[in-house]
This record gives sequence, C-alpha cells and structure tokens, in this order.
Amino acid sequence: MLPELGQVLLALALLVALLQAGLPLAGAHRGNPAWMAVARPSAYAQLLLIGGAYAILTWAFVVQDFSVRYVAVNSNTLLPMVYRYTAVWGSHEGSLLLWTLILACWNGAVALFSQRLPQPVVARVLGTLGIVGFGFLAFLIFTSNPFVRLLPAPLEGQDLNPLLQDPGMIIHPPMQYIGWAGFSVPFAFAIAALLDGRVDARWLRWTRPWTNVAWAFLTVGIGLGSWWAYYELGWGGWWFWDPVENAAFMPWLVGAALIHSQAVTEKRGSFAGWTLLLAIAAFSLSLMGTFLVRSGVLTSVHSFAADPSRGLFILVFLALVIGGSLLLYALRAGRLQAGAGFQPASRETLLLLNNLLLTCACAMILLGTLYPLIADALGLGKISVGPPYFGLLFLVLMAPLVALVPFGPLTRWQRDQPSRVLAMLLPWLGVALGLGVAAFFTAPQGPWKTALGVAGAAWIGLGTLRFVWSRLGNGGRMTAEMWGMTLAHLGIGVFLAGALLVEAQNVQREVALKPGQSLQVGGYTFVFQGVDQTQGPNYLSDRGHVLVLRGGRELELLHPEKRAYASGGQVLTEAGIRPGFTGDVFVALGESLGEDAWAVRVHLKPFIRWIWAGALLMALGGLLTAADRRFRRLPQETAT
Repeated sequence: MLPELGQVLLALALLVALLQAGLPLAGAHRGNPAWMAVARPSAYAQLLLIGGAYAILTWAFVVQDFSVRYVAVNSNTLLPMVYRYTAVWGSHEGSLLLWTLILACWNGAVALFSQRLPQPVVARVLGTLGIVGFGFLAFLIFTSNPFVRLLPAPLEGQDLNPLLQDPGMIIHPPMQYIGWAGFSVPFAFAIAALLDGRVDARWLRWTRPWTNVAWAFLTVGIGLGSWWAYYELGWGGWWFWDPVENAAFMPWLVGAALIHSQAVTEKRGSFAGWTLLLAIAAFSLSLMGTFLVRSGVLTSVHSFAADPSRGLFILVFLALVIGGSLLLYALRAGRLQAGAGFQPASRETLLLLNNLLLTCACAMILLGTLYPLIADALGLGKISVGPPYFGLLFLVLMAPLVALVPFGPLTRWQRDQPSRVLAMLLPWLGVALGLGVAAFFTAPQGPWKTALGVAGAAWIGLGTLRFVWSRLGNGGRMTAEMWGMTLAHLGIGVFLAGALLVEAQNVQREVALKPGQSLQVGGYTFVFQGVDQTQGPNYLSDRGHVLVLRGGRELELLHPEKRAYASGGQVLTEAGIRPGFTGDVFVALGESLGEDAWAVRVHLKPFIRWIWAGALLMALGGLLTAADRRFRRLPQETAT
C-alpha cells in the first residue's frame, strides 16, 4: 500500500500548494494578517508531504518493488544498492519528483529564514513559490506519476541506464536541480516587488545571498556534468554544446548577470527594473530547460506528438509562468523609481556592459538551441547548429568581458577617472601580454589559443590580485563579499587557462595494438599488455592493461574497460586516466580487431583539470559572498 500512500501525499501537497498560492497573496492584497499567516505553515507542510512521497519511492527501489512501473523500468535485482538510491532520479518521473522536493526545500528555507521581513513581503514571496510548486505537483501527478502500478508485477526489472551507474551521476543531478530550483527565490522576490510596485532595499539585500547560493550550486552541477562526460563517454571531451548542456548553461549566464545587477541595485538604487527582469529570466530559463529536457523535446521535436498531454501541459505552464511574469513586468516596471545617476566612467557602466555581454551570450545560445527544433517542426528541413557556431560567437562575446573583469572592482561607483584605473592596471597588462607572447613562441602547437589562454588568465589573475593589494595596502579590509568576488574572478581566469590550453595542446592518437606492442605520444610510452575479462555486479568487462612510461620510468598501469551490461547488452567505455596538475593521460579501449589486437585511443590533455578547478573556485566565491554578515543586517527601509 505504500505506493498508494505516496500518491495520496502528493495529492495533499497539491492542495496545500494551492492554499499557499491563494490565501497569502489575497491576504497581502487585502491587508488580512490571518490569511497572510497561512504562508509559512503551508510551506512547511508541503515540504513534509513531498519528502514523505520521495522517501516512499526510494524505499520501493531499495526493496525492488517491481509492482511500481517506474521501479521496474529503472532497476533490477543485480543493481548495486548505492544505485538503487540514485535510480530514483534516473528517469523523467523520478527526476521531476526530486526537482519538486528541492523546490519544496527552498520554499521551506525561505519560510524559516524570512522572520525579520514584513509579513506582506513574505506572503507575496511564499505565495509566488506556492504557484510554482502547484504547477510542478500538477505536472507530476497528472502526467508523470512515479507511483503507477504494474499488475501482475514482473519478476525482474529492466535496469538503470548504464550511463547513470556512475559516481558522477550520484551528485550531478541534485546539484544542478538545487541551482535551477534556487532561482525560484529571486523570481518570487521579483514578482513580489512588482505586485507591491517598489524595490525595497531590505528585500533586495535579503535576496542576494539566495541568488549566490543557487548560482554556486548550478556552477557545481554544470562542472560535475562536464567532468562526468569527460571520463565516462570515452571521447576525452568536456563540453559538446548539445541542447541538454545548453539548457543548464543559459540560466547560469543570466544568473551571473543577475548577481552583478543585484549588487548595483542594492548599493546604488540603479538597474531596479533590469534586476527584476533578470530574476524572471533566470528562473524562466531554468523552467524551460527542466521541462524541455525531461520531456525529451530537446532530443526530438516529436516528443509532443508522442505524449500530447505532457506536451500541452508544458506549453500551458510555461506560458502562464513566463508570459504572466513578463506581462506583470510590462504593466508594473514603469512605476519603479529610477536610481542615482552615473557617469560613463563608473563601476555602474562596467557592470551594465557585463550584463549586456552575458545576456547576449545567453540569447545566442538560446537561438542556436531552439532554431533547429523550430525549423524541423515547421517543415523547413533539418538544420544542425554545432560547436563552430557556438564556439566562435561565444568567444567573440566573452573576449570583451575577460578584458573588463579587472577594471570592475577597481573602478569607483558613480564617477571615476579612467586614467587612475589604467595606471593601476597597466603594468600588469604588460606582464600578461609578455607571458602571452612567450607562450605563443614556445607552444608546440596551437600557438594562438595558447597565447590567448595564458595572457587572458594572467590578466584576470593579476588584475584581481591588484584589487586585493589596493584594499589591504591602503589600510582597508576585505569583506566576505569582496573575498567571494575575488575567488569567483580568479576562477574565471583558471577556467580560461584550462579551456584554451587543452583545446590548443590536446594530442590524440588511435592505433591497433597487440600485447607487447607500444606507442610513443608526446614524450610518453604506452605499452599494451593485453585484455582480460572480469565480472562486475551487473556487467561483464573487457579490462585492458596499458603501462605508461616516461623517460624509461614506469608511471602507472592504466585499466581502460569495455563493459557489457547484463540487462539490454549495452556496451560502455570506461577510460583509464592518470590525472595530473599540468595535464591528464587518458587511455580508452576501442573494439577488438581479432588476433589479440585492440583499438586503443590515447589522449594527452594539458591543464584540463583547471577547467573544473575554475568552476569550483567560482562556486566557492558565490557561497563565500552569500555568507557575508552584511546580508543578515537589514538596512533601514528605503524604496526605489
């Protein structure tokens, strides 16, 4: 009876979400304290009910209850226990339940930590979150119910997708969903501000840490997805510009713009309308990515035809949330007062350019992602938009942003002298350019990308440290917000170095080898020692043995694998990797060529781990900024 109880809990959560969406908003409009007081208990009740339903589905996987169709499709008796827990989010229905649970956690956290805000503000914010929660629960219950029964129950399940049976996929989806769902908080704040007709400094200071935390988790989620793709798919790549990756990257870009815009609005009162629009856009893109990816639309435009009810619900919900929010913005944004003026040479101007570049990059990716799907749906033919389009335009848009990063922290608010900032940064620009020139002439291949990577990373790093020097050297102090900004900017530099250097210096060879034969690549010797078979918990593996040497010294014995899973017979490649600070040695096993010969693929990946180190620094910067004690001290009430 537990699956039936899970359905009952979700139905009750739906009713509670409807209550949370209706009464607090009506109470704030009419000034009814009793109705507004419903918001917090409703948020807590929703979290408990959805958490109970999630626990029941998890238990069904643990005990292998194949009478639940979702369990039968995504598990079997050979599945290791750790993946029974993670299989809960291995497919559409369960991942949507996880998304809804995480949204309820944000909902409950807002209710818990908003005690010092005025009751009407809390009522509008939680009421908006109630509307979003109601939409997700309705979609889950009516089109994606994870508790549907199979009677009679099969004796064996179909198994979890082998691609998801990996440690990286244990952490990646929850981190990404926390980031996506977290943007609901600034979104709810934006709707509350538009309903009230003003942007209050207290509200804005309160919402900034939530935005930083959501963006930090999304950064970690995207980084983990890139890391998983690198070592699990066997291709040695870390980013492919496919629609699923783009669905996560677009709200990340808008979220980065929102973080900077919130800082301007909170400190100077400027960009209030733009900040609200970015908050709406960040969550709207999160919703679009979540629904379209999970429904399969980004894989095939015919997914709507395959499941008309699910596709219609998605269209209606997106239209209501995104269209309704933009309509409210169009009607109310004009009432917001303008902030303080500023000169062209000011920090406000630089942050405005930052916002424009980030949002233009997002628009470019959105166009490249959706245009082939729209063209196919309209019968205009199949069009492929791939890395050449994304890579070139993204580089063109991001190059000015990289150039501007060191200027922002050193430039004063409202008005400054460009000569003052240039004098501070000019020596470090010379050092960065000198390093780039040296890299150009010493690079064994890809001199231009190598030079750009070294010069760009050095420019950001040295310029950012110049800001720290100027603060500490003049007897000032660095707040947690400043240290967070410093870490995030350094993370951009580290990421830039890793991305461009690995693209420029990557070496790849694919050859046929027999036991005892060797291959020379970039100063390394790879000795193929053969392949044997090993039995895993639910797969049979062809396990290779490749000895890596350098200068005659043995470094490591790598074990690339080809795994054939018992259920479905799917074959996956597991690369053998020797990680290093300055680069990875990556070996993948190809197909058997007969007579003991195997195809062996070897990559040398210089500085590739700097990509994920940079993402980690950016995420830490976001979290450190959110921890600033200033955000826990609400200013006196002012309005813009």
